[in-house]
Amino acid sequence: MRRSELLALKWSDVDFSSLELNVVRSIYLRTIGNCKTEASRKPVPLDAHVAADLWLWKEVSKYSKFDDWIFASPHTQGRFPYSPDILLLKIIQPAALRAGIKKRVGWHTIRHSYSSLLVANGENVKVVQELMRHASSRFTLDVYSQARKREKRHAQQRVVQMILPENLDDAVPEISLEGARNDAEQSASLRDCLEEARS
Repeated sequence: MRRSELLALKWSDVDFSSLELNVVRSIYLRTIGNCKTEASRKPVPLDAHVAADLWLWKEVSKYSKFDDWIFASPHTQGRFPYSPDILLLKIIQPAALRAGIKKRVGWHTIRHSYSSLLVANGENVKVVQELMRHASSRFTLDVYSQARKREKRHAQQRVVQMILPENLDDAVPEISLEGARNDAEQSASLRDCLEEARS
């Protein structure tokens, strides 16, 4: 997802039963607007592990009501989501450094890495286009077919399996704080994933 769409998510946009995110708005400089394109407003499939992590976040978040921002900033008493620049500076870039990534990491780096992983997995170009939510396939290749929901979900699951530790079984995780992985394991998984994407 684009950063403006990710930070504009509210708990009402998460459908845990069908494992989907409904992307219906964007936010930029605290101004709520529409998504970039019509393709951007299509639901995003959620892997069960990601949904479980979101549920954990909801359980510990001070802002977990239906209409609260998923990433509500405590500095604004939840009226607005976190600033993307602050998140990048204080969370994402330090995590990249802990993972051994020396190059500058920005929000768009995540989208490029995701796209590269999908292509490396041999996913159908239309699936890649729709998961990236590009308006036209000219960004991914010009393919005239409709990606099925099942193909997108399987593609999403394969990327998550590349990132998670190998000893994690394929079962849907129980939603509990005991299931959370520590920073060292997450950093190692991210480093392995990015190394594989570069090769």
